[in-house]
Amino acid sequence: QYWSNAIINFSEKNYFHWFEVISRFIVGGILIYLHAQIVYPMLFLSVGCLLLAVSFGLILLGENKHRQFALWSAIKFKPVFRLAGVASLLFGVFLVYISNFR
Repeated sequence: QYWSNAIINFSEKNYFHWFEVISRFIVGGILIYLHAQIVYPMLFLSVGCLLLAVSFGLILLGENKHRQFALWSAIKFKPVFRLAGVASLLFGVFLVYISNFR
């Protein structure tokens, strides 16, 4: 319930849409720029390209539809937030771990 409420509250902020677009664009660009220096360069390149594609997709989608999607998904996927959070944390730790080897 906590994460669902947090997503709903965040989606109501004026800066919600552009924060998500810009943060994905920056992280995606960094991953693409640094991918050759990592043990698994194709993984970092793929994740970077995915983040850039999502940021452009959010621009095309528009702020209102993005907000509607955030609200819908916060309600629809409430039962899997805990599992998704653990999986995201583990994947993040994995990315940080492998980024230090080369």
